[in-house]
Amino acid sequence: MILEKEKIAETLCSSLCAEVKVLERNGQLLISTPFHFPDGDPYILYLRELPGGLIRVTDAGHTMMFLSYENDVDKIFAGNRNRLLDRILSTSDVELSEGEFFVDVLPSEISNATFRLSQAITSLSDITFLNRSRTESTFYEDLEDALIKIVPGIEVFSDYIVPDTPDASAYKIDYRIEGKETDLFIFGIPTKDKIRLTTITLGHLLRHQFEFESISVFQDQASLAPSDLARLSNVGGEMVSSLAAIDDLTRKVRKRVAHAVSQG
Repeated sequence: MILEKEKIAETLCSSLCAEVKVLERNGQLLISTPFHFPDGDPYILYLRELPGGLIRVTDAGHTMMFLSYENDVDKIFAGNRNRLLDRILSTSDVELSEGEFFVDVLPSEISNATFRLSQAITSLSDITFLNRSRTESTFYEDLEDALIKIVPGIEVFSDYIVPDTPDASAYKIDYRIEGKETDLFIFGIPTKDKIRLTTITLGHLLRHQFEFESISVFQDQASLAPSDLARLSNVGGEMVSSLAAIDDLTRKVRKRVAHAVSQG
């Protein structure tokens, strides 16, 4: 048998042990691991002695600092991101306090705690990429948050059902804002399925001669098929390539809203 359990276990142990080092820096013990953030920075975990013989394996706030470089960390504690955070912490048995992720264990459990905490940090860093590679649910949260900031004091209606149109509930509008002359409908488009649904919805409203203006906001316009984009453009309306193009979205929305909005 080629796969011999003892030899494989010995090989794995020696390889992993070679990549995990305990170092002393500035009077502190730290664990250097083979795990890295997406930008190449390594995870560095510290060891602290606690009363009662326990050891705290901690990231010393490094993970939260990394998340803050390109993200609004407050968003991690709201909506779907917060639910993901809670799930990660509970499944890995990792704690969070004042920006520090840690595990308190007996000295004999340091190895297990190191890998648990590293696994949790990997999952936590993935949350930040929801800003660049958004899941559908958080994309809508962020779009609504952006709209509220763009038109402060003006109500933003979500899942709006257009009155006096056939099968209105089947053609919901993601967001409706009172326009200067007519309703402003805003569609979030995170997927190819949604661009097709938006095209159908706009076509339905046009066929029934409903007066409105529209803006379609993409998660990533470049990732969608040109044929789908062409069909959407045929039914009219403005487009914004992504939520990163916030100035473009702001200009197009404020041009159409019913009341003057401060540009500050």
